[in-house]
Amino acid sequence: MEISGNTFSLAGHFFLPEDGRFFKGVMEVKEGMIISLIQQEDVPERYYFPGLVDAHVHIESSMLVPAEFARAAVVHGTVATVSDPHEIANVLGKEGVEFMIRNGATTPFRFYFGAPSCVPATPLETSGAVLDENDILELLQREDIVYLAEMMNFPGVIFDDPQVQAKLEYARRLGKPIDGHAPGLQGEQLKKYIGAGISTDHECFTLEEAREKAALGMKILIREGSAARNFETLIPLLREMPHMVMFCSDDKHPDDLERGHINLLIQRGLALGYPLGDLIRACTLNPVTHYGLDCGLLRPGDPADFTEVDHPDRFNILTTYIHGICVARNGKCLFETRSAMTPNRFDPAPLTARDLQIPAKTDTVQVIGAMNGQLVTQQLVRKLPVSEGLLQTDTGADVIKLVVVNRYQPAPPAVAFIHGFGLKAGALAGTVAHDSHNIILAGTDDHWILRAFEAICNSGGGLVLTGPDGILSLPLPVGGIMSDLPLAEVSAKYAALDRKAKELGCTLSAPFMTLSFMALLVIPELKLGDKGLFDGNTFRFTDLFVYQ
Repeated sequence: MEISGNTFSLAGHFFLPEDGRFFKGVMEVKEGMIISLIQQEDVPERYYFPGLVDAHVHIESSMLVPAEFARAAVVHGTVATVSDPHEIANVLGKEGVEFMIRNGATTPFRFYFGAPSCVPATPLETSGAVLDENDILELLQREDIVYLAEMMNFPGVIFDDPQVQAKLEYARRLGKPIDGHAPGLQGEQLKKYIGAGISTDHECFTLEEAREKAALGMKILIREGSAARNFETLIPLLREMPHMVMFCSDDKHPDDLERGHINLLIQRGLALGYPLGDLIRACTLNPVTHYGLDCGLLRPGDPADFTEVDHPDRFNILTTYIHGICVARNGKCLFETRSAMTPNRFDPAPLTARDLQIPAKTDTVQVIGAMNGQLVTQQLVRKLPVSEGLLQTDTGADVIKLVVVNRYQPAPPAVAFIHGFGLKAGALAGTVAHDSHNIILAGTDDHWILRAFEAICNSGGGLVLTGPDGILSLPLPVGGIMSDLPLAEVSAKYAALDRKAKELGCTLSAPFMTLSFMALLVIPELKLGDKGLFDGNTFRFTDLFVYQ
């Protein structure tokens, strides 16, 4: 190998995703661009692949600013992400999108941001900002906004909401792809949703649903994140329709990102016997061509974006290059980042014990059923103990309180109950609460919930755990959803919170990630927003109490 700046030549085995095969030869790179691939038989046993692309991710869910996310991702062979910044947009609006673009641009990493289509996700919750159709048009007209991000308001598409239709029309007119978000949507309603120009979906949770959507022309993004894990269920689709599949993480917490990224899906697919070519295509060729990205695919005329692995059967990442620059080697990122700004909005009302009390109109209530590894929930009915006329939690039956507090302006809290956490004592809390990022708390009793709320307010946003051993916290000063610290520090603090939650009895694999989705009203069946308990099947608020 000869290297001079970002002009160099490499000899070895180059995997070409368009052909699904290796090319033996020499690659010439000049000023960061591949100028030739020359066939040569006598080459060393070195294996090069196009850099990997995460086809759908919310950078904010890593709790890292984009620059720090980039440092974490490149060591795993990732060179680009298709990123929806709607988390920070729900807090800060267009200012938040601008922050993500500017911060990401301080690195060589290829961030491809979309215009967040649903800020807020629904008008049924309080967010820190609103992006209307005029804001979306302004964003879509920018060259650094490459697509219309996930259209979560699928009822608005199906029932011809004027604002939703305007946003879709702007994207179609400008020739920018439209991402979907339609869990469980099928039949005629699905056909209308796709007919509006919506071309992807990352919310399939059954293989049959994915097959129906793919057969109608929708690209299926197989998601394996920290809370929602659909790889095992959906991977058979890769063998059936490899041209219709991409890989994504959607939401990736820092400790998971430290362990690996899209490279782990390739390794899992290889272990299951899936063809290497199909696996590579799902995280290189398919997203690059679908979104029109300027990522390299190991072709003459492309940017030199690639990764070297130890062997195709193992797929351990050795080095990563972006535009001809080596950005990672042997598990270490080779570029530095600068300190990030910390914009935020945080102004909740005080929370008192009285605010958390629920007078017992009856002892039978609807309970949110959290499910491990899923964003969807169950709509349960449970009898709860009553003391002095007030409903109580029941840790023996795994039913604890769930509270959502408007963090943008003073308002009464919404209080309900949740099953599935397994918590025996204490409370979890966070200002990471998709998608409006209000304060969400789950606790075994009001004492622990109030202590967690106080700790959240003292930090101006973040993640908190309270329990018999005291308080643990991870402050998130950037919009209440991202840290300004490096990955190692964020990951260590997050891992400590995760570990302590499990010591207190929590049975979920990612307690804080699951908690963060319990306020996401657009995903069925039952969720809690800052305005009350919400039935995602009927798309309307519902009574906590069940009257016999």
